[in-house]
Amino acid sequence: MNPQDTICALATPNGVGAIGIIRLSGETSWKIVSSVFSKSLENCRTHTVHFGTIKESDGTLIDEVLVTLFEEGKSFTGEESVEISCHASPYIQQKLLALLVTKGARLATPGEYTQRAFLNGKLDLSQAEAVADLIASQSKSAHDIALKQLRGNFSSELKNLREKLIHFASLVELELDFAEEDVEFADRSELKTLVSDVLLYVGRLARSFELGNAIKNGVPVAIVGAPNTGKSTLLNQLLGEDRAIVSDIEGTTRDVIEEVLNIDGIGFRLIDTAGIREGAEQIEAMGIERSKAKIEQASIVLCLCDGSDTSSVDAVEKWTNSLRSQYTGKKIGLVVNKLDQVSDFDGKGIHISAKFGTGIDELKNWLVDQVKGDFNLSDETIVSNARHHEALLKTAEMLEKASQGLDEGITGDFVAMDIRQAMFHLGSITGDISTDDLLGNIFSKFCIGK
Repeated sequence: MNPQDTICALATPNGVGAIGIIRLSGETSWKIVSSVFSKSLENCRTHTVHFGTIKESDGTLIDEVLVTLFEEGKSFTGEESVEISCHASPYIQQKLLALLVTKGARLATPGEYTQRAFLNGKLDLSQAEAVADLIASQSKSAHDIALKQLRGNFSSELKNLREKLIHFASLVELELDFAEEDVEFADRSELKTLVSDVLLYVGRLARSFELGNAIKNGVPVAIVGAPNTGKSTLLNQLLGEDRAIVSDIEGTTRDVIEEVLNIDGIGFRLIDTAGIREGAEQIEAMGIERSKAKIEQASIVLCLCDGSDTSSVDAVEKWTNSLRSQYTGKKIGLVVNKLDQVSDFDGKGIHISAKFGTGIDELKNWLVDQVKGDFNLSDETIVSNARHHEALLKTAEMLEKASQGLDEGITGDFVAMDIRQAMFHLGSITGDISTDDLLGNIFSKFCIGK
């Protein structure tokens, strides 16, 4: 990629539609579009829209379009840019792109627009990654997390932490120049407090990744239990529609059914599984094996039992406790169903009647609480990017070493080295520290035209 090239690409999805947008960015964008547009754009002002036609070199009309102009420094990429709004016919869009290429533009590579915005200082690296997350967001919570990151909330916090560490690291390193005078510029107790505070904050950011990743990708919830305990009825009740077949006959659900439910802005991928029992016939047995696999994959498991059958409740309660011991990283809840058939029940678990909707709101609240934990989505920064999470873990590791070194009274040069490494990992999140390989890996995952 030559950053001096003028690039072009379709910025809207491929396919037939009302409007498609072709975007150009680079120092000759206005000139290239002027050469094919029905009016000159030479003396036009930035942020203006112009109606006209675009024709091929032989005068053949391609389309009537709107052309929007952005001068250098006032566009998404920071470069001179043009957006052409045309009719979203695949034929028209391809003809326009081909024409622009013959006039000197080059087809953009994946993520090249956002990469140019980063290289031109319009976005830092975490903000650039938030662009992709915002486009991919499928729930309010995922949207809110990406939008906060795009607006620079996360970057500001990290830069503030990094500046504090830089200040103290510089003072520690300055002491090395006056080693013979035994001068201390950096108060060790203050430095210890700073490292502890930063470590505490970085650790919480790292722990928030479990929540952020769940929100970003959806939370898989497996509904499991014996046949005829109401798993499919519960799925239908949660979704508010008849998605799964419900019958008094055991083994009705023979395969895995998955649907998405949004609760308080969080996407839950509900998985209705085949009833787990012994002695199932071949097809049903295959469904049961898939159910067991879904338990492995799920973040939350709802163990459903028939509240009208005391022995069933006792058995499923023991099974639930067994699963909790086996899968310590999962949230596993006991759900007691069919309370409409019970006159008095005072057992453990979440009590519901899937048939009549009793206790469903309480179950939804429980699901949300399992995901959020003690994090506040409206006020706190939530990490949803795996690269950021890894960098935070490495930052915490180096801060731990620095803290340990301060406790043991090691020389300032070693403490400064650990702090510098922590600063490096923090800087890699925002792009203050970056490599061509890192940038290539990040932006290659973007769509073309973004």
